[in-house]
Order: sequence, then C-alpha cells, then structure tokens
Amino acid sequence: MSENRTNGLRRGAQIAGVGAAAAVAMGLLSAGAANADTFVPLPDGAKGNPAGTVTISRTGEHALISPSLAANGAGRVVWVSGNAVADISETPEGTVGPNNGASGAPGTNNSSTHGASQLSTGYIVGCQVSIASDAISAGVSGGVTLSGGSLGGSIGLNLGPGDVKFVQIDYKDITKPGHYSVEYQDAEIEIQGCAGYAQARAYTVVEIIGDHYSKTTLYGQPFSVG
Repeated sequence: MSENRTNGLRRGAQIAGVGAAAAVAMGLLSAGAANADTFVPLPDGAKGNPAGTVTISRTGEHALISPSLAANGAGRVVWVSGNAVADISETPEGTVGPNNGASGAPGTNNSSTHGASQLSTGYIVGCQVSIASDAISAGVSGGVTLSGGSLGGSIGLNLGPGDVKFVQIDYKDITKPGHYSVEYQDAEIEIQGCAGYAQARAYTVVEIIGDHYSKTTLYGQPFSVG
C-alpha cells in the first residue's frame, strides 16, 4: 500500500471519528435543550390608593422555570425574583400583634391585619386555570379553592386541576410613614400533581389599619409555569 493511500485512510478515519463525536455532542445538546430552563422576564408595575397615601411598585421581576427532578410529567420548579416597594405617607403607628398569617377567606388576597399596617408580597399559583384579576378579587371563582403557605427559602405545592394557592414570599410591618421594600432572589416554588398547564402571578398587598382603613393590591403579569 502506498504512503499516500495510507495517509488518506488515516485522514478519513480521523474525519469519521470527528463526525461521530460531533453527532454524539449534538445529541447531548438536543437532549439538554429539551430539558433547558426557561427564563421569563416580567414587566414592572405600580399602583396607588385613591387617597394618595399608598404607592406600590414592583421592579426587576423575573422567573426561571425548570422541569421537576421527579421527572413524572406532573411537576415543575420555578425560581422567582423581584423587588416590591411601598411608599406610605400616612398610617397609624399601631402595635404589632400575633401574626395569624393569611386567612384565605374570599376577598382577602392573602393578607391579614394583625395590629399594624403591613406590606405583603408573594405569588398566586394555579393548575389548569387562568389567574385573572376578577377571579382573584372575588376570592373564589368557578370552584377554585384558595389556600396558602409562607415561603421560607422554598415550598412545595400539590395542585390538582382547578386549584389555586397563595404563596407568601415575605412581609414587613408598617408602624409609621416611610419607604418599605421586600427584595427576593431565586425563591423556589415546586409544583407537583398538576399534569396540565400551570400559571403563576405575583401579588403585593398593602393594608393600612385605622379609621381610614384601606387595602391596595398590585398584581403582576400572569406567566406560564409549563
């Protein structure tokens, strides 16, 4: 066999080897792409109360959605980030009492007065249901069940079709006029039991106690959680 032919065979084998490696790499990349995280940027928002004593704003909100490690087709994980701010020009000082948490009663929007005004922020998560403003303000709509939990780093939710749950990220007591904020980064919410589509939406509530009681709610843009 001539030297040229031998060199040609070697070069052919090398090219074939590179092609096979590339094919394997492409296969791995395709498999990874199918399970890739989804980044969801969300718009800023602001709202004030009619008296002009409360202004709520939310900035820097985004979500990162991943398949659940359970890999059962009914689970997924979402990491949420954002900054909720309340500017309060008028409120009674109040005295902070026992925190009873969210009552979940119709129209409460996951807030609870406990002797002081309060800023509360979190997410409403639903399975196979559209989280519209009218459904939330009504408290219960079309058989949707409202329940909730407090988010301390991460929380797991079991959602069946038509279920909606409030998940509180954090809150701050408001004992005097001023600037209050709750900033959160990659707070984890794991959803299990929802074989269909899931949807989430941020909420921020400011309750002002006293003779001029008010509750101001700012909702975020709904987004798909897969």
